[in-house]
Amino acid sequence: MRLFGRNHILVCVFTFVILFLMNYLGNEEADKIERALMTASAGVIGLTLGLFIMNKGKNDKNPPQDFD
Repeated sequence: MRLFGRNHILVCVFTFVILFLMNYLGNEEADKIERALMTASAGVIGLTLGLFIMNKGKNDKNPPQDFD
């Protein structure tokens, strides 16, 4: 998956919506919208960082020598 491509944006939107709804509907505290927004944002940021790290060495032209 290309970083910040069409598929990445769609996965981020779905992740944000699912995390937001899970936290918003399941919380009975007074600040439930703030908590839901922070949790959903953190999930999308974590997803983006994970994909960045995963795609970092994907097209490496200089692999390690004598890798067993």
